[in-house]
Amino acid sequence: MHFSFAVMKLSELRVGQQAIITGFEKNDISIKLMEMGFIPGETIRIEKFAPFGDPICVLVAGYNLSLRIDEAQTIEVHIL
Repeated sequence: MHFSFAVMKLSELRVGQQAIITGFEKNDISIKLMEMGFIPGETIRIEKFAPFGDPICVLVAGYNLSLRIDEAQTIEVHIL
């Protein structure tokens, strides 16, 4: 599922920014991410970054989850 507006990577957002998940760049890990709650159309917010920037903590589907930067780079979002 893709939307028709400018798409960014989740890894490009800053702390506090919210976005809507629009899709995935790589299908090989998209199933794992969807099982964790990263569903297209779901709102996501960056909560914090680890001291060296990896992993990041996000709020999605009512849960705080840690996500590696390489995984966040595969999630396409639209900033709210």
